[in-house]
Amino acid sequence: MKATAIRLVRNSAATLVTASGAALVGALWFRDLTGEALLDALIGAVYLFIGIGLFGRSRFTLFLALAAPAAHLVFLANTTGLAGTADPLHQVQLLADLVVILCSAWVLWQVRRDPSV
Repeated sequence: MKATAIRLVRNSAATLVTASGAALVGALWFRDLTGEALLDALIGAVYLFIGIGLFGRSRFTLFLALAAPAAHLVFLANTTGLAGTADPLHQVQLLADLVVILCSAWVLWQVRRDPSV
């Protein structure tokens, strides 16, 4: 039962970070090609790699799934502000990053003594 819950949360985080990465890369078709758009696409590519890794069993990917969205949250907080963001897409991105961080932290905490999950 515990292993299935861990696998479900890990796969949910993997799906969310993969969808978020695909959305960031796909946004290139709808935005002007600026430095900010290219930086978002680079972050999206990193998210895609993390999402692929989360579908496996590596703990290193769990650490990356904590660090990369946290860095993206800090970047968005410095550029757009957390509370002052009027754009709903930025708010969804912030929420997705926060959910991925929480899910990855929970899974990492659960597998600390059981590496087979």
